[in-house]
Amino acid sequence: MGIYKKYILFAIILLAFFLRFYRLGSFPALNADEAAIGYNAYSLVQTGHDEHGNAWPIHFQSFNDYKPGVYFYMVLPFVKVLGLNEWAVRIPGAGLGVLTVVILHFLVRDLFKDKNISINADHIALAASLLLAISPWHLHFSRGGWEVNAATFFITLGLWLFVKGLSSPKYLIFSTLSFVLSLYAYHAARVVVPLLIVGLLFMYRDKIKPNIKKFAISGMVAIFLLLPLGFDLARGEVFSRAAGVGLFADPGPLSRINEQRGEHQNYGSFAAKVLHNKPVNYSLAFLQNWSQHYWGEFLFLTGDVIQRNRVPETGQMYLFDILFLAVGFILIARKPSREWGVVIWWLVVAPFAAALTFQAPHALRAQNMVIPLTIISAFGFVSVVGWLKNSVKGKNLRIVGFLLLSAVMVWNFTRYIHQYWLHMAKEFPFSSQYGVKELVGFIGQNQDKFDKVIVTDRYDQPYILFLFYLKVPPEKFQNDHFLSERDKYGFSTVRNFGKYEFRAINFDVDQPQNPKSLIVGTDEEIPKEANIVEEIYGTNGYKYFEVVAN
Repeated sequence: MGIYKKYILFAIILLAFFLRFYRLGSFPALNADEAAIGYNAYSLVQTGHDEHGNAWPIHFQSFNDYKPGVYFYMVLPFVKVLGLNEWAVRIPGAGLGVLTVVILHFLVRDLFKDKNISINADHIALAASLLLAISPWHLHFSRGGWEVNAATFFITLGLWLFVKGLSSPKYLIFSTLSFVLSLYAYHAARVVVPLLIVGLLFMYRDKIKPNIKKFAISGMVAIFLLLPLGFDLARGEVFSRAAGVGLFADPGPLSRINEQRGEHQNYGSFAAKVLHNKPVNYSLAFLQNWSQHYWGEFLFLTGDVIQRNRVPETGQMYLFDILFLAVGFILIARKPSREWGVVIWWLVVAPFAAALTFQAPHALRAQNMVIPLTIISAFGFVSVVGWLKNSVKGKNLRIVGFLLLSAVMVWNFTRYIHQYWLHMAKEFPFSSQYGVKELVGFIGQNQDKFDKVIVTDRYDQPYILFLFYLKVPPEKFQNDHFLSERDKYGFSTVRNFGKYEFRAINFDVDQPQNPKSLIVGTDEEIPKEANIVEEIYGTNGYKYFEVVAN
């Protein structure tokens, strides 16, 4: 790589760092899952047990959703050094986001180096790093404590080390470790990574054969390292969350079976049973879920339907990616290769885990899709630039072409940043736990004045945010709570600890009966004639809570 390319890569890394770390500790508001990661890491630091008293778990019980533990342990040293705060929870995720930008550069460079392609591999690698640095999909999940971002990093790193291991087998063990860590990091990786590896082993079988012994050793190491995960997964509790959102939890295909069979003259006929049954209908549901991740509306216009996973009027990718992806796919189809086969195979299997749930398309569970899509888009981008440079006649026409392309890309990026920073928190005011930090700050300053505090549970898992911001001693909480029964989605919560109680507010019943009680509810739960002593607003200007005293 020439010196100017190194400078460009360094500039891209600085851009990726700035976009991921700017105001990382304050925006967006900390959500309940992030608070759970931080408080459980804090609990481990203090006691060697998680919030529920489990010693150094592989999966953290948390809300009875048993979160994979890798990101918790990555956060732990930051909590130890920085204390329990938003920065400590988010620095590892943002850092892995920046590192993924770097690793993607080396992956693309080494994957296509010296291969029979018409474009310099270094150029595609730089373009891929740039596009990932500004990617809405990758940026969104880098700016927070998202386990999926760690998994995407380890998958990308594992693939790069695998490519290097084909010529230098010493890298294979490190590739194995990276892939294994991705399986410990996030549930979806446990579906995607085995499928990705099967494709790699098939496509590179000719290169693997001369080093079959070293590949076999790496495989045995992987099996050994995955034994603890396997034993932990064998516990029924760990599957509870997957069962709650899994495809088979959706009654839709079953209802459709009964409807279709009912349209036959004989409900129980052979034809009705063969044509309309669980394997057929759930397979069709899976294929529909899988295909929805490639729809233009999801990728380029609206993104995920879940507000926490999206930015208003923004897809998972930019509008200009439509052109670059189209060019990239056309050129790949004209001149396919094994290397492009790897990228396409990853793109095919990337949304498999998300398709196995009834929530699709799902930007979070399918986040690893961003890597192969970015590589293809980068190929298209470099091809378009090369065409403008070498095929367009006339200097002025080339200048106009470059200016138009640059203007479209800058406008699209600028608009996304504008939507993210100005509109997201206002248009999606419940996408994160805005207002809770301000509420806990007010209560924390006045908690000695009250013996009982009842807080609405209208917003997601309020107890964990109180633990986080009040820095409740873990050894005290571990012996002072119990988890509720699971709801229909497989989640539990804590209703009481210390003087705090979390539930829906019925003001006629709950209104303060003595001067040392406090009620916190939403505007809908608190009547206007109540003695409202404080109104709590989030940083987005939205009023979230009203505090009532006797």
